[in-house]
Order: sequence, then structure tokens, then C-alpha cells
Amino acid sequence: MRAISYTRATDVPAAVAAVTRDPGSSYLAGGTTEVDLLRLDVLRPHRLVDINRLPLAGIEDRSDGGLLIGALARMSDVAETRAVVERFPMLSQALLLGASAQLRNMASMGGNLMQRVRCAYYRDPESACNKRVPGSGCSALEGVHRGHAILGTSEHCIATHPSDLAVALVALDAVVHVEGTKGSRTIPVDDFFLLPEDTPEREHPLTPGELITAIEVPPVPMARRSLYLKVRDRESYEFALASAAVALALEDGVIGEARLALGGVATKPWRAHRAEDILVGERADVDVFVRAAAVELAPALTRPMNGFKAELARRTLVRALQTVAAQGGGTA
Repeated sequence: MRAISYTRATDVPAAVAAVTRDPGSSYLAGGTTEVDLLRLDVLRPHRLVDINRLPLAGIEDRSDGGLLIGALARMSDVAETRAVVERFPMLSQALLLGASAQLRNMASMGGNLMQRVRCAYYRDPESACNKRVPGSGCSALEGVHRGHAILGTSEHCIATHPSDLAVALVALDAVVHVEGTKGSRTIPVDDFFLLPEDTPEREHPLTPGELITAIEVPPVPMARRSLYLKVRDRESYEFALASAAVALALEDGVIGEARLALGGVATKPWRAHRAEDILVGERADVDVFVRAAAVELAPALTRPMNGFKAELARRTLVRALQTVAAQGGGTA
């Protein structure tokens, strides 16, 4: 690993200024994936700006039922917060399923949103990867792509977005707060993650030096009836082959509102708008769930090794919908 200088930020403006004026700098929070990429020589900053002592670790329980979660709050702390467990169970479950206990104790909420893809070709400096070296090609297209995306792909990248947390946040319409040299702004979390299209190296709409300061989860009463379901190769700790974040508002067995998102199958956390549109106004019945899941996965572009993911995602979504409907006395 190359020599890297290190500095500790004293406050948010100082951190933002340090990274903005020096494009070769990078923020260091929990470091649970960043350090790995430094060791692999995939990331090559010449300076790390440590932000761990900034006052961004709070978890504010707001009077309207929402939450404001500091970017440096640790995943384990958020997962165990009473307001999260009671009002946003899908969020707590996504955090608990998203990493081992050791990693959850170190990893920050903001860092989780900024983690890089887990594609083996991205992590191998000798392989062609348009995310790492724009224009170099995508080795996964003709290589081992069993775990790669089937939704939101492009001819330049089929890497799957790795975050479980982000899937739940997309379903909850969360908002990301960021700070830059031009001040603060907010970004809807669904817009915070970009499709690869022709610029796979650009994963977020952040300008150089902008720093995530908080994640706002709005009040979502229906989220009390919610679930994050994750299917993976091994139960102990693994990235999702398919996952579903589901919340339903039911009245007399009829779905009044649905919040759905998929993970493990797309190049970004995937809001399942097509399935939501099918469900609203229908009875919470398994046949409706199957039809909604089929419509959502219809655009999937599969390849020889990951063709199973379309059916797996459909079944995962249906199972999650059945489970949540049963929690509220639904008819599924």
C-alpha cells in the first residue's frame, strides 16, 4: 500500500474544506470497506481526513414520528434504538442483516451509503472495470457474474449495489443531508444512487468534498408493519442474492398504500414502483402479490450465470408481502 498522509478534522467546515481543496483526499469514517480497498490498491488517495470525532453520531427522535440519524452513528446503535425497532422495523432488520456484529459496531450510517460495489473485477486492479478506470471495459459481462445485477444495468456495468440499509431507506423515502463549501442541501435517497448508464464511475450526485452529515427518515406510520427479508448463500454473513423491504397499509384486507424496494438484484437500491401501483386498491391476496412481483421483474436482463435471480427476487418479494400482510390480519 502506498504512503498516505493522515489528518483529523476538527469540525465539519474544516473537513469539507480540506477534501474540497485537495481532490486527492478522502474521508475516513468507520473504514470497514475503505481500508480493504486501500490494501488492494483500488482506492489511491494520498491523504485521509478522519471525521470520526465530528459531532455527527446523534439519533434524534422527532416529535412528528420521524428520525434524524447522524452520518457517524454506528449501524449497531441505530439498529437497537427503540424508535427504530418499534416504528421502522425494516430499517432495524436491514442493519442487523447487513453485516457481522463486529462490522456493525464500527461501520457508520453515512459510510454504508458510500460503500463501493462488491464486484470482484472492481476489486482486482488487473481486471477491466469501468467504475475503476472509465472506458476500460467490464470484465463481468463475459466473466463470473452469478451475483451481479439484472435490473438497472448498462453495457458498461452490471455490478450489484451492496447496501441492505439503503434498500430500506429507499422504501421509506429517506433524505440524505450533505454539507459542502456552498452550504448544505438535501437529496432524496432514491436520487442519491445513480444508475451506471454511460458513467458507471459516478455513483452519487455529490460534488467534490461534499460530506454526508445526516439521514432523515420521515414519519411513515405504515412502517410499523414492515419487513426486510434477505436471501443469501450463507446465513451467518453474506451479501444479498435478493432482498425485499416491504411496508403495507391495510384496511379490511385491502391495500391502501405500499412501500416496496428490492436489493441484491439491481445496480442501485431498487424502488419497486411498478409493483406498488399494482397492489394499491387490491386485496392482500397471494395472487395479487405474484402478479405485482412479476410486473416488477419483467424488465430484468439476465445472463447465463444470474438467470436464477429473477425468479428468486419474485419469490422473495411475494414471501415478504405475505409475511407483512399476515402481521396485520391480511388475507394472504
